[in-house]
Amino acid sequence: MNGFDRMHQLSKFPHSPSDVTRRWFLRDCGVGLGAAALHSLLARDGYAAPDRRASLPKPHHEPRAKHVIYMFNAGAPSHLDLFDPKPELTRRNGQLPPAELLKDYRAAFIQPNSALLGPKFTFRKHGQCGMELSEVLPHLGVIADDICLVRSMQTEAVNHAPAQIMMNTGSQQFGRPSFGSWTLYGLGSENDDLPGYIVLTSARGTSAGASNYGCGFLPTPYNGVPFRSTGDPVLYLSNPKGIDAAAQRSSLDLLNGLNRRAAEQAGDPEIQARIENYEMAYRLQTSAPELMDLSNEPKHVLDAYGIKDINTPGYARNCLLARRLVERGVRFVQLFHEVWDQHGGLKAGLTNNTRDTDQASAALVTDLKQRGLLDDTLVLWGGEFGRTPMVQGGDDGRDHHNRSYSIWLAGGGIKRGHVYGETDELGFNVVRDPMPVHDLHATLLHLLGFDHERLTYRFQGRDFRLTDVHGKVVQGVLA
Repeated sequence: MNGFDRMHQLSKFPHSPSDVTRRWFLRDCGVGLGAAALHSLLARDGYAAPDRRASLPKPHHEPRAKHVIYMFNAGAPSHLDLFDPKPELTRRNGQLPPAELLKDYRAAFIQPNSALLGPKFTFRKHGQCGMELSEVLPHLGVIADDICLVRSMQTEAVNHAPAQIMMNTGSQQFGRPSFGSWTLYGLGSENDDLPGYIVLTSARGTSAGASNYGCGFLPTPYNGVPFRSTGDPVLYLSNPKGIDAAAQRSSLDLLNGLNRRAAEQAGDPEIQARIENYEMAYRLQTSAPELMDLSNEPKHVLDAYGIKDINTPGYARNCLLARRLVERGVRFVQLFHEVWDQHGGLKAGLTNNTRDTDQASAALVTDLKQRGLLDDTLVLWGGEFGRTPMVQGGDDGRDHHNRSYSIWLAGGGIKRGHVYGETDELGFNVVRDPMPVHDLHATLLHLLGFDHERLTYRFQGRDFRLTDVHGKVVQGVLA
């Protein structure tokens, strides 16, 4: 549109609030809203492409995964007690660590020369692959042949909030887009009635809060949308008393018309985002309650996840909701469960935590596999860092440890029944195949069809990306 056409179009709008008449609105805004509605219907039925996708970067190659479920178990699960067996650490329990091991090392809280603490649980082999896992992860052991266990993760941060932000955004600084936002920015959403990036929280919120799922400088439609565990999934989703559907639709049409006028005048993309958010909220009034209603799930499915009451919020319910969301085309689902910060009470804490999460996490992978969804759904389980081989809190706790920790992945082009990376005999340093956070992100984006160096967004004169100036694709975890 040239300057003359734009000025001519703007001249049709009233110049003061008193000029906004019913006749003007029906004549000039009604056609626009009708056209928008028609375009939405055509797009839904495959006769027109949504405008919002026209500007999105296309996958750089054929994606192996099209959806992501990220089970972020925050607080730092102890790799030494769950995923990375160390017989030598058991033998040296109570001894001081070797002096050369602690050179230039600083722990978050404890004195580095604290005594070594052996694993609190025994390990045994599982599956045809022989993957060794803790005795408190029996359900994960059942699906050992379906997962890839990474024992060589590394991160730069040593405290919870910076490390959580690092794991989710690739930076310790607030304000960067999350991995989920980059995924949605790159691939768009397959569902017009639900947000493309949905967040479910159990236990308590994470130390870094909404920064873990924020869109940073990306447009707001790429932000993660938290769904509540009780009541309306989204605040104020239900109409207030005295407002029926017709009245709400009429009010929304009027509001959208005014917002479209403002968008034409100001050229602010955030106004268009506001319009889209209002429309999404309207559609959510139907789609969200149907999603959250688990009454139609068969009993054997509920039993598999360990759900005794479909109305009781918790990690198991969120895992089942994650499967339902992927079925409905939601691009990115993230579960937050921060209960893993065992500076003391390690054995009891891990026993409780794994009792609450192990069955449901494994059931989610099995459920996706049985429904044919695992092949194109990338599943991740992990926290922000690991725990020290040295003791804290008497004889039953561990401090933060960023030099090595473990996560597991499944589906979406990930190698199955495989252990990647290795730590030393005390689980302190990575000695084979290290995987820094940026390498993990580069690999995940590769599976989603993107070259991590080319998936960028220009902000303040610079092309930003999830991996910043780092990262390489780790071929060793790819099927």
